[in-house]
Amino acid sequence: MESINWSLVAPFIVLQLILMTAALVSLSRQQQTNGPKWIWALIIIVINIFGPILYFVIGRKDD
Repeated sequence: MESINWSLVAPFIVLQLILMTAALVSLSRQQQTNGPKWIWALIIIVINIFGPILYFVIGRKDD
């Protein structure tokens, strides 16, 4: 753990947490999505940075 350069890793961790939180809040407020909500929740949580981005690009359904 001491060999990890946290000044390089920390911004990615913070970005991931912000994206994940924003995507999960958006998912909970969204009435309809392109696909089941539980699958989108799994994608957002499991697929690190790309999961929330996928949700915002193709998961949200325009009302």
